[in-house]
Amino acid sequence: MLWRVAPPRSWARGIRNAAHPPFRSPSWDGALSFGLEAVDLVRSFGGLRAVDGVSFQLEPGELLTVFGPNGAGKTTLLRMLGGVMKPNSGQVRVAGEPADVASRDWRHRVGIVSHQSLLYGQLTTTENLLFYGRLFGLRHLKTRIPERLESVGLSDRAHQPARELSRGLKQRLALARALLHDPEVVLLDEPYTGLDPHASAVLREQLASLKDGHRTVVIVTHNIKQGLELSDLVAIQVQGRFSSVTDAASLDLAGFERLYHATVEDPA
Repeated sequence: MLWRVAPPRSWARGIRNAAHPPFRSPSWDGALSFGLEAVDLVRSFGGLRAVDGVSFQLEPGELLTVFGPNGAGKTTLLRMLGGVMKPNSGQVRVAGEPADVASRDWRHRVGIVSHQSLLYGQLTTTENLLFYGRLFGLRHLKTRIPERLESVGLSDRAHQPARELSRGLKQRLALARALLHDPEVVLLDEPYTGLDPHASAVLREQLASLKDGHRTVVIVTHNIKQGLELSDLVAIQVQGRFSSVTDAASLDLAGFERLYHATVEDPA
């Protein structure tokens, strides 16, 4: 797997592990089709840069996990990748095409799971997916919805109101909703928050199924152990920047925990 992460301003401020070659221009040689690209993304609130020049490239089938302390800009980054928030500068591309948040076709290419489920509690699991499917103008919902519920292990909850579901089951329903339109890119914000060990294990199995060789996935999480398990690339975001990026295959849990704490304590 080739290295594809850009320093935000300079090599010294960008990636600590200089053993990896630097980011390739998106116009590198035309041979690769990247599933998801972030090109020098910047987002400010007042005088504060929440995201400060983040760039990366992921091939279809790859999963990037972003770690970082509270206030590092991780959720802001995810919202820009999903088209929920516009960057002040920079660009998001899916399969080489610039994001166009006003386009229904482009929105069909991205699925988002927030740490808040954003489900309609009074609606059943089926009705939640039906409502979402109609918003997207999806066809064949009578077959698509049962298939999605089965894929996340909720077939036996098809007629249960969402408000009666446990936190873990709500996360699985939120994942089914995010995948209902079969997106190319899936973004997950703190998917393990509030889950007990069993629910976390079940969700991990569902997330593992996303690595089907076609979807590009980005996960934001504080859970180092669970975040490392599925990753191809691992980033540490501090003060809006990617201060460290590593190939997950080269990491062990203890080593990454040391790297994480050192990076967070001294991001310069």
